[in-house]
Amino acid sequence: MKYRSLGNTGLNVSVLGFGGSSLGSVFRPIDENEGIRAVRLAIEHGINLIDTAPYYGLTRAETVLGKALRGVPRESYHLATKVGRYGDGSENFDFSAERTLRSVDESLQRLGVDFVDFIQIHDIEFGSIDRIVEETIPALHRIREAGKARFIGITGLPLGLFPIVLDRAEVDQIQSYCHYCLNDTSLTDLLPCLNERGIAVFNSAPLAMRLLSDGKPPDWHPAPKVLREKCAEAAVHCRERGSSLAKLALQFSVANPEIPVTIVGTANPESVVRNVHDIEDPIDEELLTEVLQILRPVHNLTWPSGLPENQTVSFRPAAY
Repeated sequence: MKYRSLGNTGLNVSVLGFGGSSLGSVFRPIDENEGIRAVRLAIEHGINLIDTAPYYGLTRAETVLGKALRGVPRESYHLATKVGRYGDGSENFDFSAERTLRSVDESLQRLGVDFVDFIQIHDIEFGSIDRIVEETIPALHRIREAGKARFIGITGLPLGLFPIVLDRAEVDQIQSYCHYCLNDTSLTDLLPCLNERGIAVFNSAPLAMRLLSDGKPPDWHPAPKVLREKCAEAAVHCRERGSSLAKLALQFSVANPEIPVTIVGTANPESVVRNVHDIEDPIDEELLTEVLQILRPVHNLTWPSGLPENQTVSFRPAAY
């Protein structure tokens, strides 16, 4: 396993991180013991960053992860969870200071730890940016002062929101998803701004929430039809070449030295081991060129997420 420096945190993290969403049966029903085994195998194979949230499986992911971490030396992993999102629908977002403080204590109890390394605001595009800056982030600073978290982060889909928040508040880390993968590399436009500030970067969903897998993405996937179709075409091409689109996608995301960690969610122990081995294999450059050509018509095509006023914000690299 390779490790990279994570912003100004002083941490070295494995290039492959473990995503906890699958432990909440987000993609398929899972057996709890299978999920526990997946977590422990990840740690045994050198993965030292684990990311989860109370939203995943409506707290089930944190609960299963807590069981998996029992007896595991705390110094062997860095742990991240989130606040602010607790279910689907607008009524399940709560960025108030009171709920934020309570949420962290609930997460610590479920995870069975005294502190998390990263406490993140989940999907900032679903909240008022003013409230997040003036209320939620200050609450997280109180959490850090109390020793319950080491670093403060924000997550979301629209890249343009990150520099807006960073200009107004002290944040250590961001988590972006579906913006550094085979079909979308728009995160690279933001990296100079983040690197200048020493912000730690988590890159999530290198398979674009299974658009870039060898099977069908979940029915709830928000991608437009043309993007789904092109990704399916790329998957067929890889199979015809005797390879796997999922493997190529993972290798592509992990290969960029400016991306410290790429987080992959799986509750399948076999998939954990396969992913570790896949990133150690040399990438098929010819196949990569062919797949990128297939995906060129939909490059950086994304989908709306969040409140209407937050969906219209775009990132302009020239401003930095």
